[in-house]
Amino acid sequence: MDNTILDLKTKLATPQDIVILTHRNPDGDALGSSLALSLYLQQSLHQVSVILPSEYPLSFKFLPQVEKSLVFDFDPEYCIETIKKASLIFCLDFNGLDRIDKLGIHVEQSNAYKVLIDHHMNPEPFADYTLSQTTASSTCELIYTFLEKLEKADSITQDIATCMFTGLITDTGSFKYATTDRTFEVAAHLKRCGVDDYTLQDKIFNTYSERQLRLLGHCIYNRMEILPEYHTGIITLTKQDYKDYDIGRGDTEGIVNYLLKLNGIKVAAFITEQPKIVKLSLRSKGDFSVQEIASKHFNGGGHKNASGGSAYATLNAVVDRFKHVLPKYAEKYFVS
Repeated sequence: MDNTILDLKTKLATPQDIVILTHRNPDGDALGSSLALSLYLQQSLHQVSVILPSEYPLSFKFLPQVEKSLVFDFDPEYCIETIKKASLIFCLDFNGLDRIDKLGIHVEQSNAYKVLIDHHMNPEPFADYTLSQTTASSTCELIYTFLEKLEKADSITQDIATCMFTGLITDTGSFKYATTDRTFEVAAHLKRCGVDDYTLQDKIFNTYSERQLRLLGHCIYNRMEILPEYHTGIITLTKQDYKDYDIGRGDTEGIVNYLLKLNGIKVAAFITEQPKIVKLSLRSKGDFSVQEIASKHFNGGGHKNASGGSAYATLNAVVDRFKHVLPKYAEKYFVS
């Protein structure tokens, strides 16, 4: 056991005021890792607060204690005061303080001991202890590794396992992407801890409302463009679409993946017009790095096969920019 983890283990031996933070627009891995760690720390009588920069999708309302999470957008002053009082801050599933928006400056100014656990590329060196592994399927997988390092993997309860399994499922697309033998070893242990993976998958993926299903149909029928010469599919949504379909947080989750179901499509782009910004969600198969496109051209990043970005421009301008840079990458990765 290295000295850094020993220092952290010593700190955790006595009750602390702990804050757990994850990125804006939290997904299954962000929520699962945060709640799993929170549930574990509560076993040792720590005072734990999970703070989310923005609201979580209602599809994850089944997760244990998710309703106790603090949301910065709803109560910024209380969240800031909670960070100020913390003696230990965990930063999960993000690699830089800009991913938590206005909370970043308060974390930076805090004298608390900081821990970063994440699987994205190029983590910023702001933490006192960092567990970063880009080959990990998810941050939830790294939470399991973290508990192993603390020699506490036997403390995983059914609720903790359920939270962790949620991250494994959602970040791997039900074990289709970014898996290693380690991923399945962790999943097997979590199953032994009591996870009902069938029910869990059902709760995550089979809770669409009629409105969401009609939105998906609209995206595929009216907003999909295929560029066969570049093995690429694009789906766009306008501000008017958001009004017409009353699109809320989490309603568009996973739509980009439908493009990859098409035979021959290896790159998928979901480009949406927000009130003040245009956002991109990019996915790919094989060696094609959408992370490179996101980081170099759209102020974003993420993983090789799953990344995101944004631009302060019109929707048409962003789509045109994506189409303009695409041929260079297609020549690099695809053989005609």
